[in-house]
Amino acid sequence: QVQLVESGGGLVQAGDSLRLSCAASGRSFSNYVMAWFRQVPGKEREFLGAIRWSGGKTYLTDSVRGQVTIARDNAENTMYLELNTLKLENTATYYCTGGPIPATYTGTYRVPSLYLYWGQGTQVTVSS
Repeated sequence: QVQLVESGGGLVQAGDSLRLSCAASGRSFSNYVMAWFRQVPGKEREFLGAIRWSGGKTYLTDSVRGQVTIARDNAENTMYLELNTLKLENTATYYCTGGPIPATYTGTYRVPSLYLYWGQGTQVTVSS
């Protein structure tokens, strides 16, 4: 059974940086793409970026490029999301997700239904 557990959220001030973690367990993720989404109440889940577990290639959405870094630690089976220069509008629940996506895939990674497993989310609240 695959489990994804996010951690690292909390209350931060605008301008701060934060690193979220997603601990993955239950299988080998070598053919997986893992991704980060965020969601605020009443809005659709927003894709932030993805990383191919094997090789580490990343795919970031343009709106967060320069503010967000995604990385993974193979030995720890953990994916990270670094958020820099946080803004009030970055307040959201942040989710990690993953699924087996072949290396030959050329479509978009921003569709939530592409992924099989989801974490429970971690809340990030940015205050002024």
